[in-house]
Amino acid sequence: MTWKLIPAALLTLLAPVVLRAQGADDPTAEQVAYFENHVRPLLSKQCYRCHGPKKQNGDLRLDSRAAILRGGESGAAITPGKPPESLLVMAVKYEELEMPPDVRLHADDVDKLVKWVALGAPWPDEGEVILKPRKPGLQITDDDRKHWAFRPIRRPPLPSVTQPKWVRNSIDRFVLAQLESRELAPNDEATRRELARRLYFDVLGIPPTFAEVEEFISSDQATAFEDLVDRLLASPRYGERWGRHWLDVVRYAQSNGYERDDEKPLAWMFRDYVIRSFNQDKGFDQFAIEQLAGDQLDVKTDDSLIATAYYHLGPWDDEPADKRQAEWDELDDIVSATGAAFLGLTIGCARCHDHKFDPIRQEDYYQLTAFVRNIRRFGKDKSETHYEPNKDAITVALPSGGVALGVKERTDKLQPTRVLIRGDSGNPAKEVEPAFPLVLSQADANGPPNTRRRRLAEWIAHADNPLTSRVIVNRVWHYHFGRGLAASPSDLGRTGTPPSHPKLLDWLAVELIEHEWSLKHLHRMVLTSATYRQSSRIRNERAVAIDPDNALLWRQNMRRLEAEAIRDAVLHSSGLLSFQMGGQGVFPTLPPEVLATQSRPGKDWHTSPEHDQARRSVYLFIKRTLGVPFIQSFDGATPDTPEPDRSTTTIAPQALILLNSAFMQRQATAMVERLLRETDGSDRQIASRCFEIALARQASADELSAATSFLQRQKSDAGSEKTSHYVSFCKLVLNLNEFVYID
Repeated sequence: MTWKLIPAALLTLLAPVVLRAQGADDPTAEQVAYFENHVRPLLSKQCYRCHGPKKQNGDLRLDSRAAILRGGESGAAITPGKPPESLLVMAVKYEELEMPPDVRLHADDVDKLVKWVALGAPWPDEGEVILKPRKPGLQITDDDRKHWAFRPIRRPPLPSVTQPKWVRNSIDRFVLAQLESRELAPNDEATRRELARRLYFDVLGIPPTFAEVEEFISSDQATAFEDLVDRLLASPRYGERWGRHWLDVVRYAQSNGYERDDEKPLAWMFRDYVIRSFNQDKGFDQFAIEQLAGDQLDVKTDDSLIATAYYHLGPWDDEPADKRQAEWDELDDIVSATGAAFLGLTIGCARCHDHKFDPIRQEDYYQLTAFVRNIRRFGKDKSETHYEPNKDAITVALPSGGVALGVKERTDKLQPTRVLIRGDSGNPAKEVEPAFPLVLSQADANGPPNTRRRRLAEWIAHADNPLTSRVIVNRVWHYHFGRGLAASPSDLGRTGTPPSHPKLLDWLAVELIEHEWSLKHLHRMVLTSATYRQSSRIRNERAVAIDPDNALLWRQNMRRLEAEAIRDAVLHSSGLLSFQMGGQGVFPTLPPEVLATQSRPGKDWHTSPEHDQARRSVYLFIKRTLGVPFIQSFDGATPDTPEPDRSTTTIAPQALILLNSAFMQRQATAMVERLLRETDGSDRQIASRCFEIALARQASADELSAATSFLQRQKSDAGSEKTSHYVSFCKLVLNLNEFVYID
């Protein structure tokens, strides 16, 4: 029996747990951003006067991770990954110690520290950066502008190779040239069956049927693969798949977070806009401009106005302890998300000081903030029966009628933007005007206040911007290979990973721009390359020794499906999957113990009818404080911050979900009913057809023998339950590694 036929749930129980909190050794860019935006300012404001460089009550310093771990008279201040065991957490909760002693921290600040400790207390490198901070007044130099991501994009010449027969398009020349420079050869091409399954999941997020795979395998057309690529890209399922990727990046959710976690009115319209835009192959430059300034375009459309809900997607505290600070936190959420999503930079790290790593001044941060300073803050705008726009609302009237969640500028006096000393809203300094980061542009950003965001959007989406096209090309590559050409998709700065193939990245960035920013054109280039079509099998020992991480792309990467794709594949196998598109979010049935985790159990969770619950997972209602266990267990996106790269973990709850959840029981039962309809009812026929449905292939003779033996054993244990052995077998097949992984 091959590894692919071992149940994934069994591997989950046997494999070492790889879900871990990343700490100081390897914090991700997102964790560093969280620390810089939320934790460092809090420690600086509340703790350093007693536990900083000048004064250490109780022999405790809190201005470096090493000092925090060393602790003071009472021992280590934190236990990374374990908030309940951390003295710092106990102290701010007033459980044993009471810190700060004079005024207790607000619950939101306590939650920030708890989350930070739970993440493993990530802290940037403590060498030269933390212990010897850069002097104030960052100067941008020519060397700063020479960083690979800040250089102008130029199409490099195609490299020469010695094996041109392997090359299918220009991508392959760049990949093969690097392999040949290391005396490595690419893998053989994957089988047609592997390629079909890979394509369907990559482009559509659902598996092919057995008939579809057989048709592709039997085709004698020279362009069979290219024709399949075109057909899949034309499917409306493509927008659902790739729209979900973008929703990860822009921290999409349908609720506000915090204690009440109320619903964001009409947020689902933004999700539908994203899916629609991908299906229409809207140029990415236009897609970006609509989200950032769709309400300021000369011609406003329904889509351009709906797109501006982007500004309201982040968490929102409806009862902040400090309203002034909350306003700046909301602006920071927008600026940080925009920097990560479109520019691939951790701009939010410059909120409290000049960026510790990248040439982004604190003044740059606030000049970018000035572009969006005048937008109306998110607020409640819901009557009991309907939504309607008004001068104070965050809903906008659509040209076609009706309303949508969208952004509005203030019509009263402009709000000034001032640099905040240490990011403290109560400590403003000099006033600044809108301007682009100095390291990237010296273009004039002046103009009427009511066009500020449009100027920002057009600068971001301009072909001369060195970052935007590189960032989106790298994201597309990341989702097709499991790793970007630059392995940190939202951080192309100095803390990110340099690209493995910088010339290929630039070549594709120019290709995208010259083809009107068409993502479908980019997909075709990637999918039809010999690089993409390689097998993922690891048979080249020399390549493994030289390049164990496959950065040189000598093979394709085997990848586990994302949570949504696994759930959709289960529904597809049961025959219940609904392809109804759009509309309000779907509420799956949740057990009482899950609902009980809310501050008000069950509030605003309206269980949807069964036929709606069978819709694709992209349409599930995303509530910040109440996750769907199936999606959470398989590393679904965390909607509070941009999620450029989901983790892939192996943890025990995955086994419990796949084997014992009510959802899997319903789907396996429905699958049995389907098998009984489509076969003669014999064990052998049911086992054979089950393989065809779930794995899109025929079972081998050994597999059929093992399956019928399993069914006989289960039948003898089932008693009066006539089909329970079939249900168990279906759950077994849906747990196979081959079901949840793509080659």
